[in-house]
Amino acid sequence: MTITLVAAALFTAAGPAQAASSKGCENGGFRLVNLATGATVASAGEDQIVTTIPATRLGATFAVRGRYAQFNVRASDFAVLSQAFTGAPNELDITGGRFTPVFASKVPNHRGLALSSSISVELDEEVLSLQRTGTGLSMKIQAKDCAQGGIFQMEPERSDGTRTRITHTLAQSTTARLTPFYFDNPNFRARTGQFLGSGCTSVQTGPPGQFCVQVSPRINIANDLSPRFVARDSAQVATRVPQAACNTATPTTPSIRHCGGMSVWDVASGGRMGFVTGEDATEVANPPTDCVSNCQAQNQVRGRLANLGHPFPVPAGSRLVPRLAAIP
Repeated sequence: MTITLVAAALFTAAGPAQAASSKGCENGGFRLVNLATGATVASAGEDQIVTTIPATRLGATFAVRGRYAQFNVRASDFAVLSQAFTGAPNELDITGGRFTPVFASKVPNHRGLALSSSISVELDEEVLSLQRTGTGLSMKIQAKDCAQGGIFQMEPERSDGTRTRITHTLAQSTTARLTPFYFDNPNFRARTGQFLGSGCTSVQTGPPGQFCVQVSPRINIANDLSPRFVARDSAQVATRVPQAACNTATPTTPSIRHCGGMSVWDVASGGRMGFVTGEDATEVANPPTDCVSNCQAQNQVRGRLANLGHPFPVPAGSRLVPRLAAIP
């Protein structure tokens, strides 16, 4: 039975790191589906839904299905599996109208801890928040059902205050040109060190500020079939773990130490790993703040920062290789 009643709020959800334009979220909304039975357990509607669902009702792995975005969640650890865009029509579509796989998995290593509580759910139009706890552990997933923008983030929290290692692995499509890959964006590489934005008076000196940001190298995600498709991992209070075996196909010195089909992150307790897509993924933006509690999305700089885009097709020399390597 689909839940339609509104209960008292269980937690306050912070939105994904970048807000998607309302046009990109038109008629968006998620539903939670038990994959074993095919039953819809909860779905977005006209009213906000805030409730708690026993994990057994959702199943060991359950589906999050939206108009534009979808993924599966493993209940025991909140690993995210099979994350993709549906290709549904939208003015801001970046897929070319085709189903577009992005991540095969985003797996947190909880080092022996497990989630065991019921699952707290909040559904409000296109916004979803999921939270589950266990002894010494809490995990939160937040998502927006939009065609592009900042549409996802995962937040681990541990009572011992230590970091959680999360491994992202990109999808492998049956259509080779749809298989996503990481690359060192040459548009950013060519302008590294310059100051860009509406607040700059000099490319060489800035001065640096909220609307004048120094360009640094940017690792993006693209594929070979959709010219507008571009994304990136967006970290807040998280550090990428270098993989010494990986670099750009035309080697960059010093090495990027990033693989073509995976990335590994150590995330602070209360930090988060986001998924930013479309124009937000190629904006020369200020780095995120070091916030680990009650963090709210900020989107007050749109149009005032430079956007360098990405080349299509991505040059072979800018692609990161090999696709996979051992996790340090």
